[in-house]
This record gives sequence, C-alpha cells and structure tokens, in this order.
Amino acid sequence: VSPLLCCPCLSSPLLLTERSAYREEVRELVSWCKVNNLYLNVDKTKEMVVDFRRARRDHSPLAINSSSVEIVKNIKFLGLHLAENLTWTLNTSSITKRAQQRLYFYWKLREAHLPSPILTTFYKGTVESILSSCIITWFGNCTAFDRKTLQTIVRTAEKIIGVSLPSIMNIYITRCIRKAANIVKDPTHPSHELFTLLQHP
Repeated sequence: VSPLLCCPCLSSPLLLTERSAYREEVRELVSWCKVNNLYLNVDKTKEMVVDFRRARRDHSPLAINSSSVEIVKNIKFLGLHLAENLTWTLNTSSITKRAQQRLYFYWKLREAHLPSPILTTFYKGTVESILSSCIITWFGNCTAFDRKTLQTIVRTAEKIIGVSLPSIMNIYITRCIRKAANIVKDPTHPSHELFTLLQHP
C-alpha cells in the first residue's frame, strides 16, 4: 500500500490540535494496515503539506515504522497531478503535452487520406479521452489560460480532421450533468441528499 498523506495547515488557535489529530489519523492507518495484514510501503508513501499562511513554518515529517515520510510539493495520484497550492496548472500541462503528442498521428492519417468518420473515432479514443480524463474533478477550477490551452488542441484536431468537434467546455458540462443524474438515481450515494429535483409548476 502506497498512500498519499495530505496535511492541511490552518491559521487558527487550534493549529496544534489539528496537527495532532492528523498524526493520530496516520497512526490509526498504520495500525489498521497491520491488523488487516497489509504492508505499508513507507518509501513510496508521500506527504503533501497544504499551507496558505503568510508566514510558512517548517513542517516536521511524519515517522512511520521509524522511517520518515518524504514531503513533496506535487504528486501524481490516481492519474491526476496534485499540487500543494491546490491549482491544476501542472495537471493541465501534463494533459496538454500528452494530447499534443497524439496529434502527430493525425497528420500521418490525413496523409493516408482516411475519411473524416474514422479520424473522428480515432480522435475520441486517443485525444478526447485524455482531455476528458477525470474532467469533472479539475476543469471547474482551471484558470482561463489553461482552458484556452486545452481548447487549442481541440481546434487543431478540427483543422486536421475537417469536422466540428465538441469543445472542452461542452464535454465538461455533459459529464457533470451525467454524473449528477447518476447520483440522483442512486439513493445510496453519499451525495444523493445534496440534490433536490425541481417540481413542475
């Protein structure tokens, strides 16, 4: 098991109490792993400190099984790049780089005179799948510059294929609506009570 530990640093009189509670949670995690015969790989375990205080202080690293946990500024977790400043610029840059690399194949396929329907299918499977990966998690908090960068990739693909493609914003809205509809249909979902259906007049 290689977990990611995130320590929030709050500017409040309860700061020391919050840190103690956080470390206690880590100790309980270690104990739970032992009870359930799981090996906690400390070398692969990372800690990311989220601290928005003006005067940042040094954060003493955690110690698990007498080994210190490495403190990192960013990490890739479940396919997403998480940063200590809670922005998505690093994640967007990674997605943009991967998508741009795939665009090279479109020029080759275009030179082979493949029809637009085949190119569109190839786009959905190789580029759009990258742009829309976990999009409901990160796109809503992206900067305008990051959104423009992502949309540029879509426009480039449109020029190569010669057809209109769904914008990155439309993909985001569609995925959000689909996710919300699934939550409304599932009464066992933890967020089910957050949705209230509007009554017809």
